[in-house]
Amino acid sequence: MKAQRLMWITWPAFLMAGVMEMFVFAFVDPQALEWFNEPLNMSRQGVYTIAFFAFWAIIMAASGLTTLLSLSPFEVNRCPVPCDERPADCAKFST
Repeated sequence: MKAQRLMWITWPAFLMAGVMEMFVFAFVDPQALEWFNEPLNMSRQGVYTIAFFAFWAIIMAASGLTTLLSLSPFEVNRCPVPCDERPADCAKFST
């Protein structure tokens, strides 16, 4: 189930990062970008690559937070250790 949730996060984020990349760089020239009033010493392709991964990371974080907030209380409070293997001081003895 965790692999499925990971794909729920990464695949739409990948697609939206591509859309964001096209949208942003339709209006912004990578050669015109500056960092602390200094021009970036990177090729256009380098700026595109870094921007894509930055967009992807930001969108993945937003999607991950949405997925985390969509968990039911049962999923959040469920003890990962099987009942017969729990330590004696574990308060979660029920399934």
